[in-house]
Amino acid sequence: MDKLEQIAAHYEELEARLSSPDGDPSQIAALMKEYTALTPLYEKITLFRTASTEAAEALEMLDGEQDPEMKDFFRHAAAEADARAEALREEIRILMLPKDPRDEKNVIVEIRGGAGGEEAALFAGSLGRMYRMYAEKMGWKIEMITRNETELGGFKELSFTVEGKGAYSRLKFESGVHRVQRVPETETQGRVHTSTVTVAVLPQADEVELEIDPKDLRIDTYRSSGAGGQHINKTESAIRITHLPTGMVVECQDERSQYKNKDKAMRVLRSRLLDLKVREQQGAIAAERKSQVGTGDRSERIRTYNFPQGRVTDHRIGLTLYKIDSFMDGALDEMIDALIADEQARLLAGEQTE
Repeated sequence: MDKLEQIAAHYEELEARLSSPDGDPSQIAALMKEYTALTPLYEKITLFRTASTEAAEALEMLDGEQDPEMKDFFRHAAAEADARAEALREEIRILMLPKDPRDEKNVIVEIRGGAGGEEAALFAGSLGRMYRMYAEKMGWKIEMITRNETELGGFKELSFTVEGKGAYSRLKFESGVHRVQRVPETETQGRVHTSTVTVAVLPQADEVELEIDPKDLRIDTYRSSGAGGQHINKTESAIRITHLPTGMVVECQDERSQYKNKDKAMRVLRSRLLDLKVREQQGAIAAERKSQVGTGDRSERIRTYNFPQGRVTDHRIGLTLYKIDSFMDGALDEMIDALIADEQARLLAGEQTE
C-alpha cells in the first residue's frame, strides 16, 4: 500500500507540474511522457482505493447491525467490494511489472526457409503473408526490405519492417523455428511432409542508440535479380553491406534506387548489431542470433502448423487452436495474448521468489 500511495502522489505531482503556468517548457515533453505512461496505473489505483474503502465501510456497518436482512446486505456488499479490490490488485501488479524498453519500437522481421527445401520456401511466403495481414488488422505499416524468391514462388529469405504502436511488444514472441506439416503442392502421393522456417523479430535501432564507424563497413553494389537469375534492372542498385568487425552481411535489392537500398540495409544492420549487443549484455553471447532462431532443425520449434488436422500448436505454452485457416489469415491475437499472459505470470512468479 505504501508503494501505491507513493505512485499516486508522484502522479498527482506530475499533474500539478504540467498544469502550472510556471513550468519549465523544456521539461514538458519528458513530464508528459511519464504522466501518460503512469495514467493507466493511477486509474487502477484509484479504483482499488475506492473498492477497499467500500469493503471496509461495509464491514464496519455489518459489525454494528442487528437486523438479519441488513446484515446479509452488508455482508454481500463487503464481499463484492473485496472481490473487486482483489481483482484490481492483480491488474495493478501486472501494470507494475518491469517493462521491456523495446516494446514500443518498430521491428524488422526476417523469415528464412529452413529444413524442407522448396516446401520450406513456400511456407516462408505463407508466414510473410500471415504477418502482413496481421499488421493490416493492427493498422501497422509494412515496408519490404528484401525478397529472395524461388522458381515456384516461395522465398529462401524474406524481410520487411513493421511500423506501428506496440509492434515489438506483440511480434517478439514470433522469433524462433516454425514447423509446418502439410501435403506440399509438389507431392503426387498425398504424403504429409514436415518442414521448418526460421523467424527473427528485431527491434529497430535508432541511430542514437548505436553508432557505426564507416571504416568498419564494406559496401558493394550489384545488379538486382529475380527468380532464376533474371535481371530486374540493368543498373547496379542492389546493395551488400559487410560489417567487418563481426562479419555480419546485409543485402537489399527491393528498391530501384541504390540510395534507398543502402538506407534499408543500414537499418537492418543497425538493428542486428543492437540485438547482438543487448544479448551480450544479458549474458547470452552466442553465434549471431542463433539463440533466437536456432539452426532450423525440425526439433527446435516454437510452433507447429498442422494443416491436415487444422491446428496450430504453440509448444512454449501448450496452447492448440483448431482454426488454422483464420490464423494464417492474420488472426493471431488469441495466441499472442496467451503468450503475453504467460510472460506476465512468469514475471510475477519471479518477483514472488525474490
